[in-house]
Amino acid sequence: MAWFKRQEKGIITPTEQKKETPDGLWYKCPECGTVADMGEHRRLLYTCGKCNYHDRIDSAEYFEVLFDDNRFTELDTNLSSADPLHFVDTKAYPQRIAATQRQTGLKDAVRTAHGLMNGQDLVVACMDFRFIGGSMGSVVGEKIARAIDYARQHRIPFLMISKSGGARMMEAGYSLMQMAKTSAKLALLSEAGVPYISLLTDPTTGGVTASYAMLGDFNISEPGALIGFAGPRVIKETIGKDLPKGFQSAEFVLEHGFLDFIVDRKQLKQQLTDLLHMLRPAVVEAPAVPR
Repeated sequence: MAWFKRQEKGIITPTEQKKETPDGLWYKCPECGTVADMGEHRRLLYTCGKCNYHDRIDSAEYFEVLFDDNRFTELDTNLSSADPLHFVDTKAYPQRIAATQRQTGLKDAVRTAHGLMNGQDLVVACMDFRFIGGSMGSVVGEKIARAIDYARQHRIPFLMISKSGGARMMEAGYSLMQMAKTSAKLALLSEAGVPYISLLTDPTTGGVTASYAMLGDFNISEPGALIGFAGPRVIKETIGKDLPKGFQSAEFVLEHGFLDFIVDRKQLKQQLTDLLHMLRPAVVEAPAVPR
C-alpha cells in the first residue's frame, strides 16, 4: 500500500539539489489572470497576449520602444528638486526626494531625451510614476519646458508621454505654476509650427491633464488608460449621481471627443512615424525660430 502511505519518514532533499523558480520569470495579467513568461511579456512590449492589457512601464521601456537601437541623448540629467517651502509630512521633503532617488535610480518624475525614431528626429519627455506618483513639481515643469525649447530651436517634433497623479503637494504653488509655464512654452512651439504629440498613459490625472497633457496637436492614448482631472469618487460625491460604466477610461474619453485616437503599444512606433511623416511638410516649411 505504498501508493497511499509513505513507507519512509524524514526524507530530506539536500539544499544544493532543491529546485526553485527564480523571481521575475513569470508575469500574471491583472486583468484576465493569464500567466506568461517575462521574455514573452517583454516581446509583446509589456502587454497581455490574451486580453491586450497594457501594463504600466517607465521611461526606460518607452525609450527602448521608440528610439532606434535604444540610442538617445538624455537632456538635463542632473536637475533635482529643492525644498522652497521646508515641507514636512511623515518625513522632510529633502529626505523623501533622496530616498526616492535611491529607490528608483531617477532624479525626478520625468526624463527628456533626443534621438531617432525610424530615422526621424524626435524629442521625448516621459514621466515615471514610480517617482512620487509621477507628481508634477518644479523640476518636472522645468525639464519639460527645456525640452520644448530644445525641440523649438532645433525644429524637431516633440512627444510628451504623461503618467501622473497630478501636482506635487510638497511644492504647493510652485507645482501649480508649472501648468502655466509648460502651457506657455507649448504655445511658442505651436507658433513655430513644430508638431506636438501628447500620449496619455495610465494614469494621467490632476494638473497634468489640465495642462500639457491635453494641449497636443494630436492627443492620443494607450488602451484602457485612466484619464481625468478629479477622481471618480470625488466627482460622484460632488454631483450626487452614479457615473457611467468605464468613466474616465481612454475609450470613454475618446468617445466624448477628448482624444484623437487610441494606439496599441505594439503599433506605437510605426503610427507615430506615419503621423510625423504626414506632418513633416509643416516642420520643414515653417519660418525659422529666432534664437
